[in-house]
Amino acid sequence: MSTATSDASDRPFDTGLADMANNLCGIIEGGVDPALVASRLGSLGWKTRSASWYSYEAETPWCRIEIDQTDDGTTLINGVIDPQQIDDLATLLARLGWQHSLELYCTAQARSSRWTPR
Repeated sequence: MSTATSDASDRPFDTGLADMANNLCGIIEGGVDPALVASRLGSLGWKTRSASWYSYEAETPWCRIEIDQTDDGTTLINGVIDPQQIDDLATLLARLGWQHSLELYCTAQARSSRWTPR
């Protein structure tokens, strides 16, 4: 399994990315509980923690996201990602069986795409 989908390394989040503004926004469809998202990412080696009563943070060396749920049950993700890893995150979410939509914003490119599992 590639480190993009399972990153159990002890490497910290890339400090170069930490200085970037948020460049990733997305939705996980189907009302998936943020606690479940964090738990599943944690089982794949992502570092996770509770960020508030209902939201979680998850990170790997190439991505740091916050997972939250709106009042209508929509699961939101936002944060910062190495732009070269966006397809890896999309693949990971699809492998977990979640229909999702991700948007990547960066100075080099603006990209909005929708990925769904087959």
